[in-house]
Amino acid sequence: MNKELFSYLFVIIVLIVGALYYNHTIQSPIISSLNAIKISYHNINQSIKHSFDEHFFQADTIQDLRQDLLKYENNHLVMQELASEIHDLYQENHSPLKINTNVELVRTISYEKFGNFNRLWIEVLDYNSSKIYGLAYKELVAGIVISKKGRPLALLNQDIKSAYAVYVGNKNAPGIVHGNNDNLLIVNFIPAWFKINNGDEVVTSGLDNIFIKGLKVGRVLSVTTAQGYQNAIIEPYYKSNDPSYFHMIRSIR
Repeated sequence: MNKELFSYLFVIIVLIVGALYYNHTIQSPIISSLNAIKISYHNINQSIKHSFDEHFFQADTIQDLRQDLLKYENNHLVMQELASEIHDLYQENHSPLKINTNVELVRTISYEKFGNFNRLWIEVLDYNSSKIYGLAYKELVAGIVISKKGRPLALLNQDIKSAYAVYVGNKNAPGIVHGNNDNLLIVNFIPAWFKINNGDEVVTSGLDNIFIKGLKVGRVLSVTTAQGYQNAIIEPYYKSNDPSYFHMIRSIR
């Protein structure tokens, strides 16, 4: 009896497998169902993989940010200590000098015009349209902020109307830097008696009431002489690849 039942089941299985293998009408819905299950499986598997990747990526990012925060906190403490010592020095010598730099984080809204990447509308609270402000990204000079129709307009370094006072080289040769609507900057009115070398660093002088002293601008590529002054071509440090946020210097003293 068992042998007959086994033979009967074996024949049925063979017939079903044969029908599935050779009959397209039967194959099609089954294969479609299997494919749908496979696609669903792969989607779920991919989703789980992405979730794990995002989780571990976020964990790595959080760890990196924590390390950066510790570094910045350490630097902040060092600056606080230095500021305290300078304050004590002023007090000891009864100096009337004061340091009261006011810096504010500002956000980019949009380009002023499409195709001109050197001019940006920015969002500034309590904006005073009568002043020109310095614009920095980290410790690098990014440009200046002027008023246009009563609104704050950022002119990045490369803009021809972005100009401010700088020092060139170790001897602090004075000059005025401005953009040239390309990737390089120009420093004009450098006195002829200063020796300027290729590779000399250019920093803000702080004498224009726009920037604090010592913010980095760029390095000298070449020097020419004209009408009793020297002119230097500068490669700027700041690259405006992602102009989302800046620090605006409201006041320096």
